[in-house]
Amino acid sequence: MARLTPPDPAAPRLAALAALLADETRASFCLALLDGRAWTAGELARHAGVAPSTTSEHLGKLVAGGLLSEERQGRHRYVRLADERVAHLVEELAAQVVPDGSERPRTLRAASVSSALARGRTCYDHLAGRLGITIAEAMTARGLLLRDTGFALTDEGLGWFGALGIGLESGTRRPLVRACLDWTERRPHLAGTAGAALCRHALDAGWCERIGSGRAVRATPEGERALAELLGIEAATIR
Repeated sequence: MARLTPPDPAAPRLAALAALLADETRASFCLALLDGRAWTAGELARHAGVAPSTTSEHLGKLVAGGLLSEERQGRHRYVRLADERVAHLVEELAAQVVPDGSERPRTLRAASVSSALARGRTCYDHLAGRLGITIAEAMTARGLLLRDTGFALTDEGLGWFGALGIGLESGTRRPLVRACLDWTERRPHLAGTAGAALCRHALDAGWCERIGSGRAVRATPEGERALAELLGIEAATIR
């Protein structure tokens, strides 16, 4: 009798991960946390429209499964995505299931939120949406970014970050640059240490501002001028 092939040891872990994200409420939590910030359980409950008791149960499973990390400050419990790898996984999965445009938002509010996220948003700790894509493509056109086999900064690109005073030391094994598939544009935007540093600089310098309490961001008038001067980006393309 032929010997059966032993099961792949990764199979149980993959199945457990799939089960965690198969629940709509837990998926909603993970998508909300793609803004890179820590949320309280109460904030996530209101976001997903579920009871606090239900939220606590779901968060416990996500933390135990390694997708979220948590910390407590007084009475409050804060959670965030465990790391960039989790954010990359969630964004990649979202890119595979996002509607193709034939499915329209059912309310004006949903349409407004969808439009704002498509224009610009944070994907964990870097810029995404049309804003992030436009920046990555402008960097490529100016010889700052190569994308032959994945993303890589050129010497000119390293100098560009240095001239802006943007440090690229992360203190971790995180890659300097990485391509992240954008779920609305279906093209890669800039992630990794450089992507995070650029996003942080854009927010700190007032080039971008958050819209409401979610992931959506937009370029400010000052940011439009800076991006036009530094990367030749026309304001109309990111509005």
